[in-house]
Amino acid sequence: MIMGFFIASVYDCRREAESVKERLTGEGMNKRQLGGEYEKLAAEYLRAQGYDILEQNYRCRSGEIDLIARDGEYLCFIEVKYRRGISCGSPLEAVGLHKQMQILKVARYYLMKKKLNLDTACRFDVVAIEGNEITLLRNAFGE
Repeated sequence: MIMGFFIASVYDCRREAESVKERLTGEGMNKRQLGGEYEKLAAEYLRAQGYDILEQNYRCRSGEIDLIARDGEYLCFIEVKYRRGISCGSPLEAVGLHKQMQILKVARYYLMKKKLNLDTACRFDVVAIEGNEITLLRNAFGE
């Protein structure tokens, strides 16, 4: 179901990653908090790429979307994935068919709740954070 895509950019984010590491050294950091920090890093990166972040951690009964943003004419639904290294596989591989279908359901719900036309130009992007690099995949998947 993954359609053609292209890598928009690879971003060397050593400075931002170090900042995240500093924030993450505190006691009691769980996976959700850790994910939240990397989602903030992804949002900062996307803003620098010209995206207008509309929502973070949008939730409904069908699931959750990490970021919703505008990129030009497109309403973008963005999944953020982080991996410390490749031992657990690429973060891009972690957005499988089941996750894609869940994101599509939540995106439809978002369009309905915001009273946006179903013909709204939408795109599904993935931000992969691997070690000190951020990779943005625009149009990573779709219907």
